[in-house]
Amino acid sequence: MLESFFALFLNNKAYTQAFPAHWPEMPFLRNFTDEVQNDMKKMNGKMMKTMLGMMLALMLVLMSACGGNAGTGNEPGNTAEATNAGQVSQTDEPAETAEATVYPLTVKDDSGTELTFEQAPSKVVTLVPSETEAIFAIGSGEQVVGVDENSNYPEEAASKAKVGDMTTNIEAVAALNPDLVLASVTMNTDAIAKLRELNIPVYASEPKTYDAVIAKIEVLGDIMNKNAEAAEVAEHMRAVRQQVTDAVKDAEKKKVYLEFSPGWTVGSGTFLDELISMAGGTNISASKPDWYEVSAEEVVAQNPQIIIYPDFGEEPSPIVTGIESRPGWDVIDAVKNKQMFAVTNDPLVRVGPRLADGLLELAKVIHPDLVK
Repeated sequence: MLESFFALFLNNKAYTQAFPAHWPEMPFLRNFTDEVQNDMKKMNGKMMKTMLGMMLALMLVLMSACGGNAGTGNEPGNTAEATNAGQVSQTDEPAETAEATVYPLTVKDDSGTELTFEQAPSKVVTLVPSETEAIFAIGSGEQVVGVDENSNYPEEAASKAKVGDMTTNIEAVAALNPDLVLASVTMNTDAIAKLRELNIPVYASEPKTYDAVIAKIEVLGDIMNKNAEAAEVAEHMRAVRQQVTDAVKDAEKKKVYLEFSPGWTVGSGTFLDELISMAGGTNISASKPDWYEVSAEEVVAQNPQIIIYPDFGEEPSPIVTGIESRPGWDVIDAVKNKQMFAVTNDPLVRVGPRLADGLLELAKVIHPDLVK
């Protein structure tokens, strides 16, 4: 009967994990008790006492074992792999315990390059402001040893060594001896190639959607062993998106024209185009992809209800001055009705955690009555 008990107990994984908290509710345990009672009726008193003692001892051993072996997620053999930006798999580790990164960790960046980390990087250099903001947001600011000249957020970035502006100073980066450089695929193409020639690890990203930005932040959290912090940033970004989309879901789409550089607009396939849609607008420039020089006649023909431009801190705004001087633009509804709005520049053009702030600001401009 003891062999039957072992087989039944050890083959009921759900029960062994829950035992002893829910043992009174276990049908197999009640059946086992009935069997014991029937067999004991056939035994003499001495034998009954001996068997009962054995049974109690066995149950105490099993209860102790079950209570202390629920699985910690730190067992040998666990591995974590990010096969591309935003896709991280933790094998053999329950999701509820996947708080620490398991090294070695292999990730593939948006340039298609694989990087393997034996431990969390201790010296990080960022080549663009979006990566600076992302690495600080997940709580790894202390590991940052160098940033580009344009990294103005958060304030702590100002105290870091500078490694160039749009043109990276390769010697300055190498002198910092980083074990991770964060870069933009398109903005840092030359620097990425040169740094990789020096065997300096470069993680290059190029997120084109809101979700891709979130995914990048989560991968950085995995690389830096800051998973909980990265998850908090990602959750905030998702919450803001939900807040905005819920607020404008039944609203009429407004025609929006963006001019983020004098004479230039942004089309389809970009995160700014996506943000306009999320915020309850329709991008009148979506007929063409990426950034492109505007056709003054086409904008007049599209007749946007709202014009949005960045606040560069200049008065008057060079973009507004240009708009007001263009022939025929005085008939556009947005111009006639004084529906031209400046928005904070950096959060809307940096593919980092503050993109959520940019989305919220866009939504307040497009639907001020719905988004507070």
